[in-house]
Amino acid sequence: MNTHYTTGDVIDVRIEKIVPRGFGLAFAENLTVLVPLSTPGDELRVSIREIKKRMAFAEIVNVKQPGPKRIAPPCEHFGTCGGCNFQQMSYAAQLEAKAGLVRDCLQRIGKITYEADIPVIPSPQEFGYRSRARWQIDRDAKAVGYYARNSHEVIDINACPVLTPGLQSTLEYVRESIDWNTIPENGAKMEAATGEEGRVSMFSREGSEPTAELSFSVNGDTYAFSAEVFFQANKFLIPELIEAAVGDARGDLSFDLYCGVGLFAIPMARRFGKVVAVEEHPAAVRFAKKNVANSNAENIKIVGKSVSKFLADNKTKRIDLILIDPPRAGTEKGTIPAIAALKPAHISYVSCEPSILARDLRLLVDSGYAIDKLTALDLFPQTHHVETVVRLSCTEARTK
Repeated sequence: MNTHYTTGDVIDVRIEKIVPRGFGLAFAENLTVLVPLSTPGDELRVSIREIKKRMAFAEIVNVKQPGPKRIAPPCEHFGTCGGCNFQQMSYAAQLEAKAGLVRDCLQRIGKITYEADIPVIPSPQEFGYRSRARWQIDRDAKAVGYYARNSHEVIDINACPVLTPGLQSTLEYVRESIDWNTIPENGAKMEAATGEEGRVSMFSREGSEPTAELSFSVNGDTYAFSAEVFFQANKFLIPELIEAAVGDARGDLSFDLYCGVGLFAIPMARRFGKVVAVEEHPAAVRFAKKNVANSNAENIKIVGKSVSKFLADNKTKRIDLILIDPPRAGTEKGTIPAIAALKPAHISYVSCEPSILARDLRLLVDSGYAIDKLTALDLFPQTHHVETVVRLSCTEARTK
């Protein structure tokens, strides 16, 4: 059989499972094939668009036989928009796939065998959950929406089913009220968020309008924030996220690194004698200080500097817990080794990118840490993204 493949070849494959980045995994003669927007069990005719040695990336030409977990995606922009890539799967299948993604990264990237089950805490709402969005604005196309898949072309989005009703209304308002003459030739970005009582905040570096302040209450604590700073987009799972990250941890001293507006630092303050919360973003630091003051937690110290600079300057020993919640791109270079060198009794790692998490866990395990518990949360239904919280303890501390 001729097994020489070229771009544009059309072949038939069967999807075995979902792998990182949400691709369906299939095999042809002497070729591994990755297919987006597929589901396990799909029998597909696909067209090869890129080949790297014995791996190919392909697009679906047609579904010859749908897998048992395939459903009709409800969004009219599905497949074109670069946002959701799991709408073709039942929600149960999405959760199963995400558990598999986390385990795959642990094994393949981290070389870590995690034998326990990886249940994924489901979102109470599969759609209408997202209270934060970034919209691209294209002046020439008169388009407001998201980038197309594998492109920087802006897809004009009329309705986005994952947005909360308040954010959907905001999207419609932005489109109706925009003055296209004020948009730069190369386009603009708009950050939008909603808080309690339907309030809306919008932020754009190209704009001059003030950014409104929002608030959100959870477990008796109220957090101020705005569209300019990061705050969890799926507020339905924030109590579970805090519980997974902080849990019953206690002690004298804890660090909250990449603390944002203080989501974890404030509940940590009730369990530790002192909390040092570190954040580099100036606006987030201002909100963190405000939120700490409103909480009446006098044992939290906010440090406005990069995590790498803080760790380089830190002379503290005997830390009971270090909690880290880095951005999707991961920690700064040298951060994980610096944390391991401090030998905190416990580490809580909150991650939205399983591949980077697995890489860092390998470093921590090699530095004398053991995984105590792993919790996955579906903060991002209809996409391949998954939030994972890993609790670790220092094996040296266990033997003392």
